[in-house]
Amino acid sequence: MGVTRMPLVGVVMGSKSDESVVQETAEVLTQLGVDHEVVTMSAHRTPDKVREYAQSARDRGIEVLIGAAGGSAALPGVLASWSTVPVIGIPLTSSDLNGVDSLYAIAQMPPGIPVACVAIGSWGARNAGFLAAQILGIKHDDIRKAYDDYREGLKNR
Repeated sequence: MGVTRMPLVGVVMGSKSDESVVQETAEVLTQLGVDHEVVTMSAHRTPDKVREYAQSARDRGIEVLIGAAGGSAALPGVLASWSTVPVIGIPLTSSDLNGVDSLYAIAQMPPGIPVACVAIGSWGARNAGFLAAQILGIKHDDIRKAYDDYREGLKNR
């Protein structure tokens, strides 16, 4: 029987409608061999569930949280308010402002509650996975090597 590893990254989307973009994050993490989980919960509709998830993250082995949200994009900030593991926010294009509102919301966190913010949409979703790998690579040699190999492969494109 194979070894069951706990996920190192928790990817949280605010709505099932965000799944196509968040799938790109999951694909990057899988490509780099990063164990992860993807869950759906809303900072507005299920705040207690978000709180419980964020507060238990470290004890469950999660070392990086990624929150994907559109509009007011509260999810990444709420995750950061309840956990001290690094949080990466992916702004999504769910409103008439095409994600600019989400970008501003994620980037404007108050001092002491940082959230790293990547680009809007698909590019950001992929970069969230790569940034998580870089963070984890500080401690996990296998992830650092996988990311280094990926970067080396970019030179041949």
